[in-house]
Amino acid sequence: MVKVIFVCLGNICRSPMAEAVFRDMVEKEGLADKIQIDSAATSTWEQGNPVHKGTVDRLAKENISTKGMFSRTLEDKDLDYDYIVGMDESNIKNIKKFVAGRESGQIKMLLEYAGDKSSIADPWYTGDFDKTYQDVLRGTRALLEVIKGDLRNG
Repeated sequence: MVKVIFVCLGNICRSPMAEAVFRDMVEKEGLADKIQIDSAATSTWEQGNPVHKGTVDRLAKENISTKGMFSRTLEDKDLDYDYIVGMDESNIKNIKKFVAGRESGQIKMLLEYAGDKSSIADPWYTGDFDKTYQDVLRGTRALLEVIKGDLRNG
């Protein structure tokens, strides 16, 4: 089982968007039994809160649900994920601080899988959930191709 966790600051906009989009892709590819997906925050600011309405509304246009998703903070048990995927440099810095030299999965920004060092813009600040969705879609598609390669190569 390949394990993927998406991480952002509050786990109410970008990382749950990535989780829901990626889950939808994985299910459509028939790989739900091979890939475990989750998301988390680097802060406790939104702990227990539901997904932001802007993310919910944007994903609803794609018939992608966030039902049952609530913000949670990165935990020690998350270190065993194969892919720990941050949305921006600040997230990566906070993830690495959390890991603090312990063994963990690969830590990268989402768009790095698409060959781009750019951040996923936080729609909490930009208000542009469409742009965030397009970037998340590009990154998750590229990540899925990497994982499909991993699965083929055993």
